[in-house]
Amino acid sequence: MQRLYDFIRRHPTGVDTFWGVVLLGFSFLWVVSAGPVEGHPVGYVLVAVLFSLVVALRRRVPEKMLLLAVGLGLAQLALGLVPFFADFAMLVIIYTVAAHDGPRWASRLALIGGLSAATLSQLRWPMEGPGSNAAKVFFTIIMTVPFALAWVLGDSLRTRRAYFAQLEERASRLEQEREAQAKVAVAAERARIARELHDVVAHNVSVMVVQADGAAYVMDSSPETAKQALETISSTGRQALAEMRRLLGILRTGEHQEAGEYVPQPDVKQIEDLVEQVRGAGLTVDFAIEGSPRPLPSGVELTAYRIVQEALTNTRKHGGPDVGASVRLVYFDDGLGLLVEDDGRGAPQEMYEDGGADGRGHGLIGMRERVGMVGGTLDAGPRPGGGFRISALLPLKPAL
Repeated sequence: MQRLYDFIRRHPTGVDTFWGVVLLGFSFLWVVSAGPVEGHPVGYVLVAVLFSLVVALRRRVPEKMLLLAVGLGLAQLALGLVPFFADFAMLVIIYTVAAHDGPRWASRLALIGGLSAATLSQLRWPMEGPGSNAAKVFFTIIMTVPFALAWVLGDSLRTRRAYFAQLEERASRLEQEREAQAKVAVAAERARIARELHDVVAHNVSVMVVQADGAAYVMDSSPETAKQALETISSTGRQALAEMRRLLGILRTGEHQEAGEYVPQPDVKQIEDLVEQVRGAGLTVDFAIEGSPRPLPSGVELTAYRIVQEALTNTRKHGGPDVGASVRLVYFDDGLGLLVEDDGRGAPQEMYEDGGADGRGHGLIGMRERVGMVGGTLDAGPRPGGGFRISALLPLKPAL
């Protein structure tokens, strides 16, 4: 049964042709059984053939078949060919045109033609026998009902199809929007994790490299200093591992993690610890806080910490020997100001314009992304008197 249904759906014109042949056969039987009808047997046969063609091609060219049906109906009126079995094709083409998503003029023409067919037929061939005019009007109305019903059924089907098509289009559009939002979310999350990895790795590994070089240099002459450098390397490595575990914990959202296994995100309070760590690595840093410290949103806290961390990392990597740096945190009424400067050799103009001075430009790119996400502003470039300066202004809102 399903195969038959699939075949019918794949071959609509073939099915319509079959019903056209059936209509033609019944029309021929009517003509033969009626004998010489009004002296126009050839006319009836020709009309029957053309009406059968209307049924066969109703879904392939519905508008043209409607015009052909209208022409055949007018020809019957003009030639006096009384309505017979082949006229059933009028109901079929009215339904088809009303259900077809084609030009609206065709549907209107089908409705007007269907509503006027019974009236024109009654005027051309008045009902014989005794009866009042009211009876004739009633009979005309009854004969008009099938034509009106055919159009209403077809138009209802067309409306239903348009409604379901609109639902499918809306569902498809929502699915595309969800996919686009998911891609944006994935890209944003990847960028965030990349910034975190860059900041953790770049800062801690640079400290470890500096300490390792210093330990190797004084290994023979000052074992105690070398020992302190190795201890700094060890503590820095543990800190880096702790932050790496925190990032991995973010990625492992489907796994249960024990409380306390990952360190919390760094905040403004830990900037002082960061400065002490950098000082221990051999970089002279002047640190000061101006204004009254107050609670900050967690995103602003992390952004401030990462900016200072990246700035000091770039100072160690690109500032040259005997470089000094200063870090200033300024609490304004409506924002937190960050100013990190050094008196080193700085970076070439083209490097900081392209995004950063960390080898591939990811450092300052990450800073700008972080600052932009919290609605702040960032300015980075060489100082007039030499060295490099990074200043940022982050919006200050009370933490909820």
